[in-house]
Amino acid sequence: MSTDQRLAPVSFKEALRFWFWLGCVSFGGPAGQIALMHEELVVRRRWISEQRYLHALHYCMLLPGPEAQQLATYTGWLMHGTRGGLAAGALFVLPSLVLLIVLSWAYTAWGNHPWGQALLWGLKPAVTALVLQAAHRMATRTLKARWLWVLAALSFVGTLWGLSFPLIIAASAALGFCMTRQRPEVSDMAKKNALVDPKPALSTNPPYSDAAAWLDDTSPQPAHTHHSSKRLLCALALGVGIWALSLGLIAAAFGLHHTLTHMGVFFTQAALLTFGGAYAVLPFVTQAAVVQYGWLTAAQMMDGLALGESTPGPLIMVVAFVGFLGGHSQALLGHPLLGGVVAACVVTWFTFLPSFVFILAGGPLVESTRHMPSLTGPLQGITAAVIGVILHLAGVFARQTWLPGGWHMPPDLSAMALTLLAIWALVWKGFSVVRMLCACVLLGLLHHALL
Repeated sequence: MSTDQRLAPVSFKEALRFWFWLGCVSFGGPAGQIALMHEELVVRRRWISEQRYLHALHYCMLLPGPEAQQLATYTGWLMHGTRGGLAAGALFVLPSLVLLIVLSWAYTAWGNHPWGQALLWGLKPAVTALVLQAAHRMATRTLKARWLWVLAALSFVGTLWGLSFPLIIAASAALGFCMTRQRPEVSDMAKKNALVDPKPALSTNPPYSDAAAWLDDTSPQPAHTHHSSKRLLCALALGVGIWALSLGLIAAAFGLHHTLTHMGVFFTQAALLTFGGAYAVLPFVTQAAVVQYGWLTAAQMMDGLALGESTPGPLIMVVAFVGFLGGHSQALLGHPLLGGVVAACVVTWFTFLPSFVFILAGGPLVESTRHMPSLTGPLQGITAAVIGVILHLAGVFARQTWLPGGWHMPPDLSAMALTLLAIWALVWKGFSVVRMLCACVLLGLLHHALL
């Protein structure tokens, strides 16, 4: 097949099968999911060109919320319009939501069992290692200038001092914008570093092809991607209306001070204010869910992240665990299990609804700027600040793992050793996330059996 040939259009049914498959196998956190989509959509299936993929990824990385899910939604919308975007975004989330609800229920039932504790003991060092790996990977990819290193360090110190996350992000974006104006050569850096760890996917479905992509750089622009102010305003009004109706119905049914109402408001705020992907959302959610609302403890939050890392789908799906435990502990709706399931669904709805609005409303505007220079300076500043926030989060998790009894108790040397082993396996040996998690679980169970 020659390169001047273009692949045939992809049917909506075929796309549905792919998005469901992706939602079931997308392990590895945001970086792994972005790389997997690149391998499948750009390299193997040739559904979209490299430049179009990078343009969509760049937009999603500038948005608050989970960029991998937003990228799936954007690509689905680009291929098949609104129904394609809704299907791609929903199928990227639903398998992990169902699985996390089941795991959350199992956690409440058997989390305190000795063998359950042994499994979680093995997962906690793995989570700490994964967070540190995320910081290391982002730093090596994006901190290419001295000002970015300084900004990352200032972000870390600011987090220690208790500065609010939105303030850190806003200041970092402003500094990145100023640096772009003063030094135009930095504006290409974000694009060059957009693909993180583009490793081959574990798929053997369609063979590689040398044909031009179905949607490549010269493809005619589909009708649904044309920008108009009227379409933008209608999409925004519809999205805001659905959000207001959802929250209004919950408040009317249960009251303004009910836990479900608080969850709807807070996770909307989290979705709108947390830039930089899932690892940037977690410190914000942890502080509020543990300290402000008391939906769960810090140790339970770390257990939830361990379960989230071990399941496919976006890492931010750990919010479903937060909602489940908050609803379960308060026996919402008169029953712990029912309250947990409803709370998990409410939290997921309000976390991901803004992402759908961003993509379906802003997609046509973004497509109209595809051949214009991108504003990447704010993205570089935000990414540098997020690295500092992630390092702080890693410190919080390390303290929970290594000092489970607090500073006045001896450290858990075995957990420290397992953390170092997991870091070595991820960073230096290149183990996959799933392989490393399985190894840590087995070592945790072995550690429990030998004690």
